[in-house]
Amino acid sequence: MKIAILLLNRGRGSGVVAKEHAEFLLKQGHTISFIHPDVGEGVKGVKNIDVHLPSEIIPVHEYLPSAKTNQKAVSSMSYEEAMDYVPAYERALEQIAGDTDVVIGHHANLTAIATRNICKRFGKPYVLFLHGTGIEPRHHGYYDDRLWHLIEQSVREANGLIVTTEYVRDELIRNMIPVPPGNFLIQPCGVDLAEFNPENIGDIKEKFNLPSRYVICPGALTHSKGPQNVVEASREYHDLVQTIFIGDGDMREQLEQQLGDRGRFLGFVSNEDKAKLINAATLLVAAPEKKEHFGIIYTEAMAGGVPIVAYEGGGVNSIITDETGILTQRNPMALGTAIRSLLLNDERRQAMTVQNRARAKEHYATEVLGPRLNRWLQDLVNKS
Repeated sequence: MKIAILLLNRGRGSGVVAKEHAEFLLKQGHTISFIHPDVGEGVKGVKNIDVHLPSEIIPVHEYLPSAKTNQKAVSSMSYEEAMDYVPAYERALEQIAGDTDVVIGHHANLTAIATRNICKRFGKPYVLFLHGTGIEPRHHGYYDDRLWHLIEQSVREANGLIVTTEYVRDELIRNMIPVPPGNFLIQPCGVDLAEFNPENIGDIKEKFNLPSRYVICPGALTHSKGPQNVVEASREYHDLVQTIFIGDGDMREQLEQQLGDRGRFLGFVSNEDKAKLINAATLLVAAPEKKEHFGIIYTEAMAGGVPIVAYEGGGVNSIITDETGILTQRNPMALGTAIRSLLLNDERRQAMTVQNRARAKEHYATEVLGPRLNRWLQDLVNKS
């Protein structure tokens, strides 16, 4: 098949997932076009197509640290402002639309509108990968009504919809847009079992001068990601281990003062170091303010054999089981108490380590998820 993948921007989580899909589908012998603004080198071996935006302001779903101040959420734009961007995405996609079998548009956003418009014009099937960050703002009263009408139309008319969890399907989409359940493919984010692996640690502890045991909290240092909750929770267990934060953001200076000597902030690290830091951790902890739609850090921890303690709610409930971690009430004291209890229970942690690795292999390995996506797309194209 000839498959096009269209993104609103480079993305973080969605960008990683899109590249993962492109790379797998390429290995299956398909021809892939990968499209987004500032595509750069894109994905090796595919046709990378740049979207030339009409403004220096990048349209985003949520705050991207890499975009600095040159960004604006589409959900806060006027109808006219948002629609000024759509032709740029359409021009990029129509370059290859006539010779494409199916288009995958990411997010319920401008990319959904552009995907629908071009595919209708060329008579091509399309699917939308609806990450929660694109659709969630509508639940809070955002998006111009005229703009949302076009986005919703694009979702309704799609040949298929991809989501990461039942939570996104049922709580974010179907209770607002009545799409039949059979239109959906639930496709979790995949994880590289070689990169996230208990044996892939190397000299990472020496490189960052880390203790033999530590709790790790990855993610942007922004309020919605909840690092402040982990800082507060660390008061309950800091006599046992330090808490190590990786990632950066506008809250770093404030959080460093609040954390004191209970842990450290390493800032941005390379993807290679991030994997090793997670693999070497005693526990992975997360406490986001909003309910996460998926949370790829949880599957990364699983593949690394690292037990997880996190706030309950959202997509995380379908990822973490009682055998692989602990989900707590959404307050720092409950989180800290659970972390402390698990740190003191070596036998339970060891059992979780084994179960985590097994669950990652069975449910989240790219070797498992890739063929499923491939079959679903092939069936969709054959029916079109």
